[in-house]
Amino acid sequence: MKEISEEEKTQIAELSKIFHKLGADDPESWAKSEITENIAQLTRFVFLRAAWRLVVSEDNKTWIDQEIDYSSKHPNDACSGIGPALQRLLDLGADRQDITDIVRVKQYEMLFNMCYLLDDPGELEPELGKMGWSLHEKDKNGKVTGRLVNMLHESALEMDPTGREMRPRSSESK
Repeated sequence: MKEISEEEKTQIAELSKIFHKLGADDPESWAKSEITENIAQLTRFVFLRAAWRLVVSEDNKTWIDQEIDYSSKHPNDACSGIGPALQRLLDLGADRQDITDIVRVKQYEMLFNMCYLLDDPGELEPELGKMGWSLHEKDKNGKVTGRLVNMLHESALEMDPTGREMRPRSSESK
């Protein structure tokens, strides 16, 4: 295993501070991997953090009323069927937390599958050959660095803001 130079130690320390400020668990590990393995870990972390911000928070149940309200005002808009469906569930006695838990899990599954899709397009038509896509890191000036950001699905679960990796709240006491 290659010894870490003094310059790399300094870079790891500086990058660790950034990871810490951004809320990373084990910021030193993220930074060390970026510096010693040349993996775009900061880009990976920030992308997944941003993606998780698109997943409804487990404590947010206001989105339900917002969806119902929006759908009632815009009944013919795309996705407006969610409002009446949510209202029917509530009228049947569904718990808002249960609805939120279902939506969170399905949103996480979509996030995971989209991250996986970046690395593996699956079975495509033969005439498309080895078509695929990728996510690349850009620098502060918007120029592609050449570092590919891949295998995001491997980190998606650990980035769950609750720290439980999508396990139910009840699993905290087990």
